Amino acid sequence: MKLFVCLIALALIFPVANAQMVAKVVFKKPIKGLCNAKEVYSLFPMFGDQLEAFCPLSDDDIVNRLDSLVVFLQDNPKYSGKGMVSIMINCKGEMVNCEIDNKTKEADLDRQVVAVFSTLGKWEPGLLNGKPVDSMQLYSFTIKEGKISIE
Repeated sequence: MKLFVCLIALALIFPVANAQMVAKVVFKKPIKGLCNAKEVYSLFPMFGDQLEAFCPLSDDDIVNRLDSLVVFLQDNPKYSGKGMVSIMINCKGEMVNCEIDNKTKEADLDRQVVAVFSTLGKWEPGLLNGKPVDSMQLYSFTIKEGKISIE
């Protein structure tokens, strides 16, 4: 009887263990340029056959751009704070939306950070089960004494 109960439990658990976790992104306003607005994903490479969209620049290159182009930080060298940028990349690798997700409390800083992220060029699109999909990337950043870093 114990063997039978164990076999039934395994039969019920096995499909769940093999299921792929997929997170769909829900947004409030329409975003132009998406391949399929109803199928936008936040991809997690550790779950099954998912690859995040890939930026043509390294994190170090992005930080160098931010350091050189964000005038707010040059004018406020003692500023410290945190923020997050949300980027939507369509199935063709085109950035179709870039905005501050968690604001820094400084509107000028937020605008300048978004302006830099908006110039990152063409991306490699995210993949789900080997097929290109619309996806969202999040970049968290921290600023300590005027120096920005990406987490």
